[in-house]
Order: sequence, then C-alpha cells, then structure tokens
Amino acid sequence: MEPRLPAHLEVAGLIRAVEAAGGFAAVLRKGEREAGTILVLTIQSGTNGRLFERMPSLDGQRKWHQIPFQDTDNKEKLSEYLYRRGRQDGDLWIIELDIANGERFIGLTGTEG
Repeated sequence: MEPRLPAHLEVAGLIRAVEAAGGFAAVLRKGEREAGTILVLTIQSGTNGRLFERMPSLDGQRKWHQIPFQDTDNKEKLSEYLYRRGRQDGDLWIIELDIANGERFIGLTGTEG
C-alpha cells in the first residue's frame, strides 16, 4: 500500500492549484483531517458536473473513479446525494472544482474514470 498524503493537505493543494489556474474551488463538506475520503465534484460555470472518488484497487493503489451519478445538473438531487453520502461517511470531504476540465487536477484526462 502506498503512503497517503493527509486529506487536509491534498484538499488545500487542489484548491490552490484550481485557483492558480483561474478557477474556483470550495470545500462543501469538511471530513477527517488525516485520512478522510475525498469526493470531488467538477463543474464548469455551474454545469456539466461530474463526481469522482478515489477508491482502493486490488493492487493496493487508490485510483480516481467517476461516480455514475445520472443527474449532476439537477442541483436539488445532487445536493440530496451529497448530503446522504456525508451522513453515511462522517470522514468524507466534498470538494467542488469549478473550472474547465477539472478532472485534470486529480490526475485524470477526461477519458478515464
């Protein structure tokens, strides 16, 4: 298993990188400081939302995967989903990245996940 960067440092780095590139980033839900799971919502000008979560794989690595949420442009349903996920996992961080091709900030090119 590869060493893990504390969640709060990874979140801070994501926010700084997106803002340095001219985008907007925000913490929607603050999770466990050291080892919380991070859920990333990428959007562009408030639309075209995609959800990503890093999950452990069989080889011990943790890779980002797109969560197959069908209706990311429906703000009410998306908010309900994020609220439920937060209640299920008290350690969960939810981060919003509002920038074109936001998945590049988590190491994806748009064809992965």
